[in-house]
Amino acid sequence: MAKVLIGNYSGNNIELCRTTDMKVGERTAELLLERQIPFVKNSKKIPFFRREEYDGADQIWVISINPHRYGQARRALDTLDIMCRKNLVLSNY
Repeated sequence: MAKVLIGNYSGNNIELCRTTDMKVGERTAELLLERQIPFVKNSKKIPFFRREEYDGADQIWVISINPHRYGQARRALDTLDIMCRKNLVLSNY
């Protein structure tokens, strides 16, 4: 399981978004780095019998952030191109 921790926010993080597309996850992480927004990026295995729900994907990428930076991060995600945004599932905080 890959875990990337940027910044000193290790507790009480909330989910910002998730995606099954690794390239979209990387682009989202790059955008947050460019905007200097601390985040944690994890990958989770999808069980074999649940992969149909995720269009056959075997991993899901979850990006979490500190709740105090949520608004800033959501505004940053609004600048992503349409194809990236279509492949992101944004969480409601």
